[in-house]
Amino acid sequence: MGADTPGSRDETAHGHPAVAQGTDMEHERGEISGSGTRRQWRHPVAPATAEAAGETRNDDVPVKSSTNRGNTGDGRVFVLAKDGSPLMPCHPARARALLGEGRAVVARHSPFTIRLKDRTREQSEVEGVQVRIDPGSRATGIAITDEKKKLDQHGNCVNVRRGLVSVELQHRGQQISKALKQRSGYRRRRRSDNLRYRATRFDNRTRPSGWLAPSLRHRIDTTVATVDRLRRFAPVREVHLERVSFDVHAMSAGRELNAAEYQRGTLAGTEVREYLLAKWNRTCAYCGATGVPLNIDHIQPRSRGGSDRISNLTLACVPCNQAKGSDRIEVFLSYDSRRLAKILGQAKTTLRDSAAMNATNRQLAEALKTHGAPVYCWSGGRTKWNRTAMGLPKTHTLDALAVGSLDHEQGDAIVRIPNQVLVMKATGRGSYARTRPDKYGFPRLKLTRTKRHYGFQTGDLVQATVSTKKRRGTWTGRVVVRATGSHTVTTQHERLYTSYKNLRLLQRSDGYAYVVRKEAEV
Repeated sequence: MGADTPGSRDETAHGHPAVAQGTDMEHERGEISGSGTRRQWRHPVAPATAEAAGETRNDDVPVKSSTNRGNTGDGRVFVLAKDGSPLMPCHPARARALLGEGRAVVARHSPFTIRLKDRTREQSEVEGVQVRIDPGSRATGIAITDEKKKLDQHGNCVNVRRGLVSVELQHRGQQISKALKQRSGYRRRRRSDNLRYRATRFDNRTRPSGWLAPSLRHRIDTTVATVDRLRRFAPVREVHLERVSFDVHAMSAGRELNAAEYQRGTLAGTEVREYLLAKWNRTCAYCGATGVPLNIDHIQPRSRGGSDRISNLTLACVPCNQAKGSDRIEVFLSYDSRRLAKILGQAKTTLRDSAAMNATNRQLAEALKTHGAPVYCWSGGRTKWNRTAMGLPKTHTLDALAVGSLDHEQGDAIVRIPNQVLVMKATGRGSYARTRPDKYGFPRLKLTRTKRHYGFQTGDLVQATVSTKKRRGTWTGRVVVRATGSHTVTTQHERLYTSYKNLRLLQRSDGYAYVVRKEAEV
């Protein structure tokens, strides 16, 4: 049985035409129970075409056509049984009906989850879903899908894939890396200035097998934690992971390399300074001065994400080097667009994201394999092949939907694409430090030892009801608490300052911020 309609194949009551006992009538959204009942349509049902079947019914039939790009429909709502075990996700309209009839309660706000009050897992038919992951350096796409065998318009049995829920997980690896560099700068300054001595750490430290930098480890931990969380809300049977590796040497050269070419880089047979002197003709790249001492300068400062690649280095005279400081090159040379275009023309895209993916792809697959469900790894080429054949644009979530085996040459297709994406941004759970430093690293502000004030903690999802004229209305967002009780509610578009008395708790902080956005145009 489904979560709400006996005899249905899934929780949406859009299953294969089900026949109630004692009647010869099929149903869709209406509920049928007992003998002699009549057809209970909530709205008139028009004959659905094969392309539109992806959203209105469960008999999704792909059409062999170059323009068939699947159907965009509402994302599904997670459903829990009476005992909290996961059932098949349901349509939002069905979830609203269950809540309105008092047969379900809201179990979680984000991702939105309901819990049935009159149905257990043993009384329900649970077919299972798949989790498909498209890992990335800055964001990871996750799609929950189900697959069914259908007959196409020619009577051939094909496999159809339906997207149920799309999630984009945004990592905070850059913030972690920036915080570590800032802490290292504080310690280095204490050693160089006449301040309290702090001895350097021993450089020859041993690290355990599989050690990764905190910014890289964070990407693995948050992805695995998100998959585990989705397994609590949906009956996950399989995990499909796109596992890719990047040839950073060939990417740096801008062409394919063969054999011994991998042993010769840009600086083969020379040094950095000699290479830059020959490349920039022994002149300052910013003002064109010659015959003066020249320093090696980063075009994009390291403090603003610049790398140490040779393409990000140039020559600058001492006055230009000091005047530029840590400013962006676009700001420093805003008065000379021609010289700016010349410098940026030789700069290459950083390979930091590609290197991060190479460092984490193997450990991510191993970490997922230890969490129960079987894990299948697929190449990035297959994902691109599936996505291109389905005519889908490139996004993290659509790439995740296309991960895995899909024999579209035999008629397999993606027939449903969720029209909304749940964006989960990793925000952390606060800081251990109870002081705020100034720009020199000295404490300037002491924080309270208590993180929760008046029943709220920073990061909680709350609903604010304001009666003042300027901000009158109801607002939903994450809260930043203060010991005085005057809290700040951050919505998707603005900030609202209000008293804790006007707040109602919706969900405790779990280290993530949730926003819903539309999927790319398909």
